[in-house]
Amino acid sequence: MERQLLSGTYLEGCTAAPATARMANHGGAMCRVAVTSGQDVLAKAGAMVAYDGFLQYEPVSQSFRRTLGEWASGERSPLLRWFGDGTLYLADFGADVLNLQLDDESLSVNGSHLLALDASLGCTVEKVKGPALLAGTGLYNVTVSGSGWVSVTSRGVPVVLDCAEAETYVDPDALVAWTTGLEIRTRRTLKVGALIGRGSGEAVQLGFRGSGFVVVQPSEDTSGRLKIRG
Repeated sequence: MERQLLSGTYLEGCTAAPATARMANHGGAMCRVAVTSGQDVLAKAGAMVAYDGFLQYEPVSQSFRRTLGEWASGERSPLLRWFGDGTLYLADFGADVLNLQLDDESLSVNGSHLLALDASLGCTVEKVKGPALLAGTGLYNVTVSGSGWVSVTSRGVPVVLDCAEAETYVDPDALVAWTTGLEIRTRRTLKVGALIGRGSGEAVQLGFRGSGFVVVQPSEDTSGRLKIRG
């Protein structure tokens, strides 16, 4: 039986979104955020490309900035808080955009892929442990938790795979984000020396199992084009 990809609650943007959606794709490489009073949004610094209505922004609070200390470089926070009433358009160097709606869930995502999130969501920087260290995302990931919207970027159109349906194996260099709480293990499929003269991330995969999903990009390029802007 052919495996089904996640849609609906988790994956927004592949089908037409209602005009009232909090976050929606505007084309493939832009996120449209409906901002209203009392519903602020946190967005990557430098990601705003346009907005309409009456919107303002400010750096995140000092306490929140300290929380992101391992993620940010220097004293400048990588996130800005946008507030007011209007529509905000975000992009990151033409990367594809995926909008996810969390329902009392937690998502671990590499900071370079995090574009925006509802300010009401919890956001902490946590050290990557265990097999997940092979993901090539660095020593720290951003954990977003609660109920609300989060927007991530991908190099190419991403796929969202349901790990509850079947154990899912991912090339570490193609991994964008995953639901926390999943059981993660490594799997080796090639003998040492089988690829003399050329490397391949496909020799080792990360296996995910449990109730949740993983976000995978169609690229293994880790040159760092999608980095936080300083």
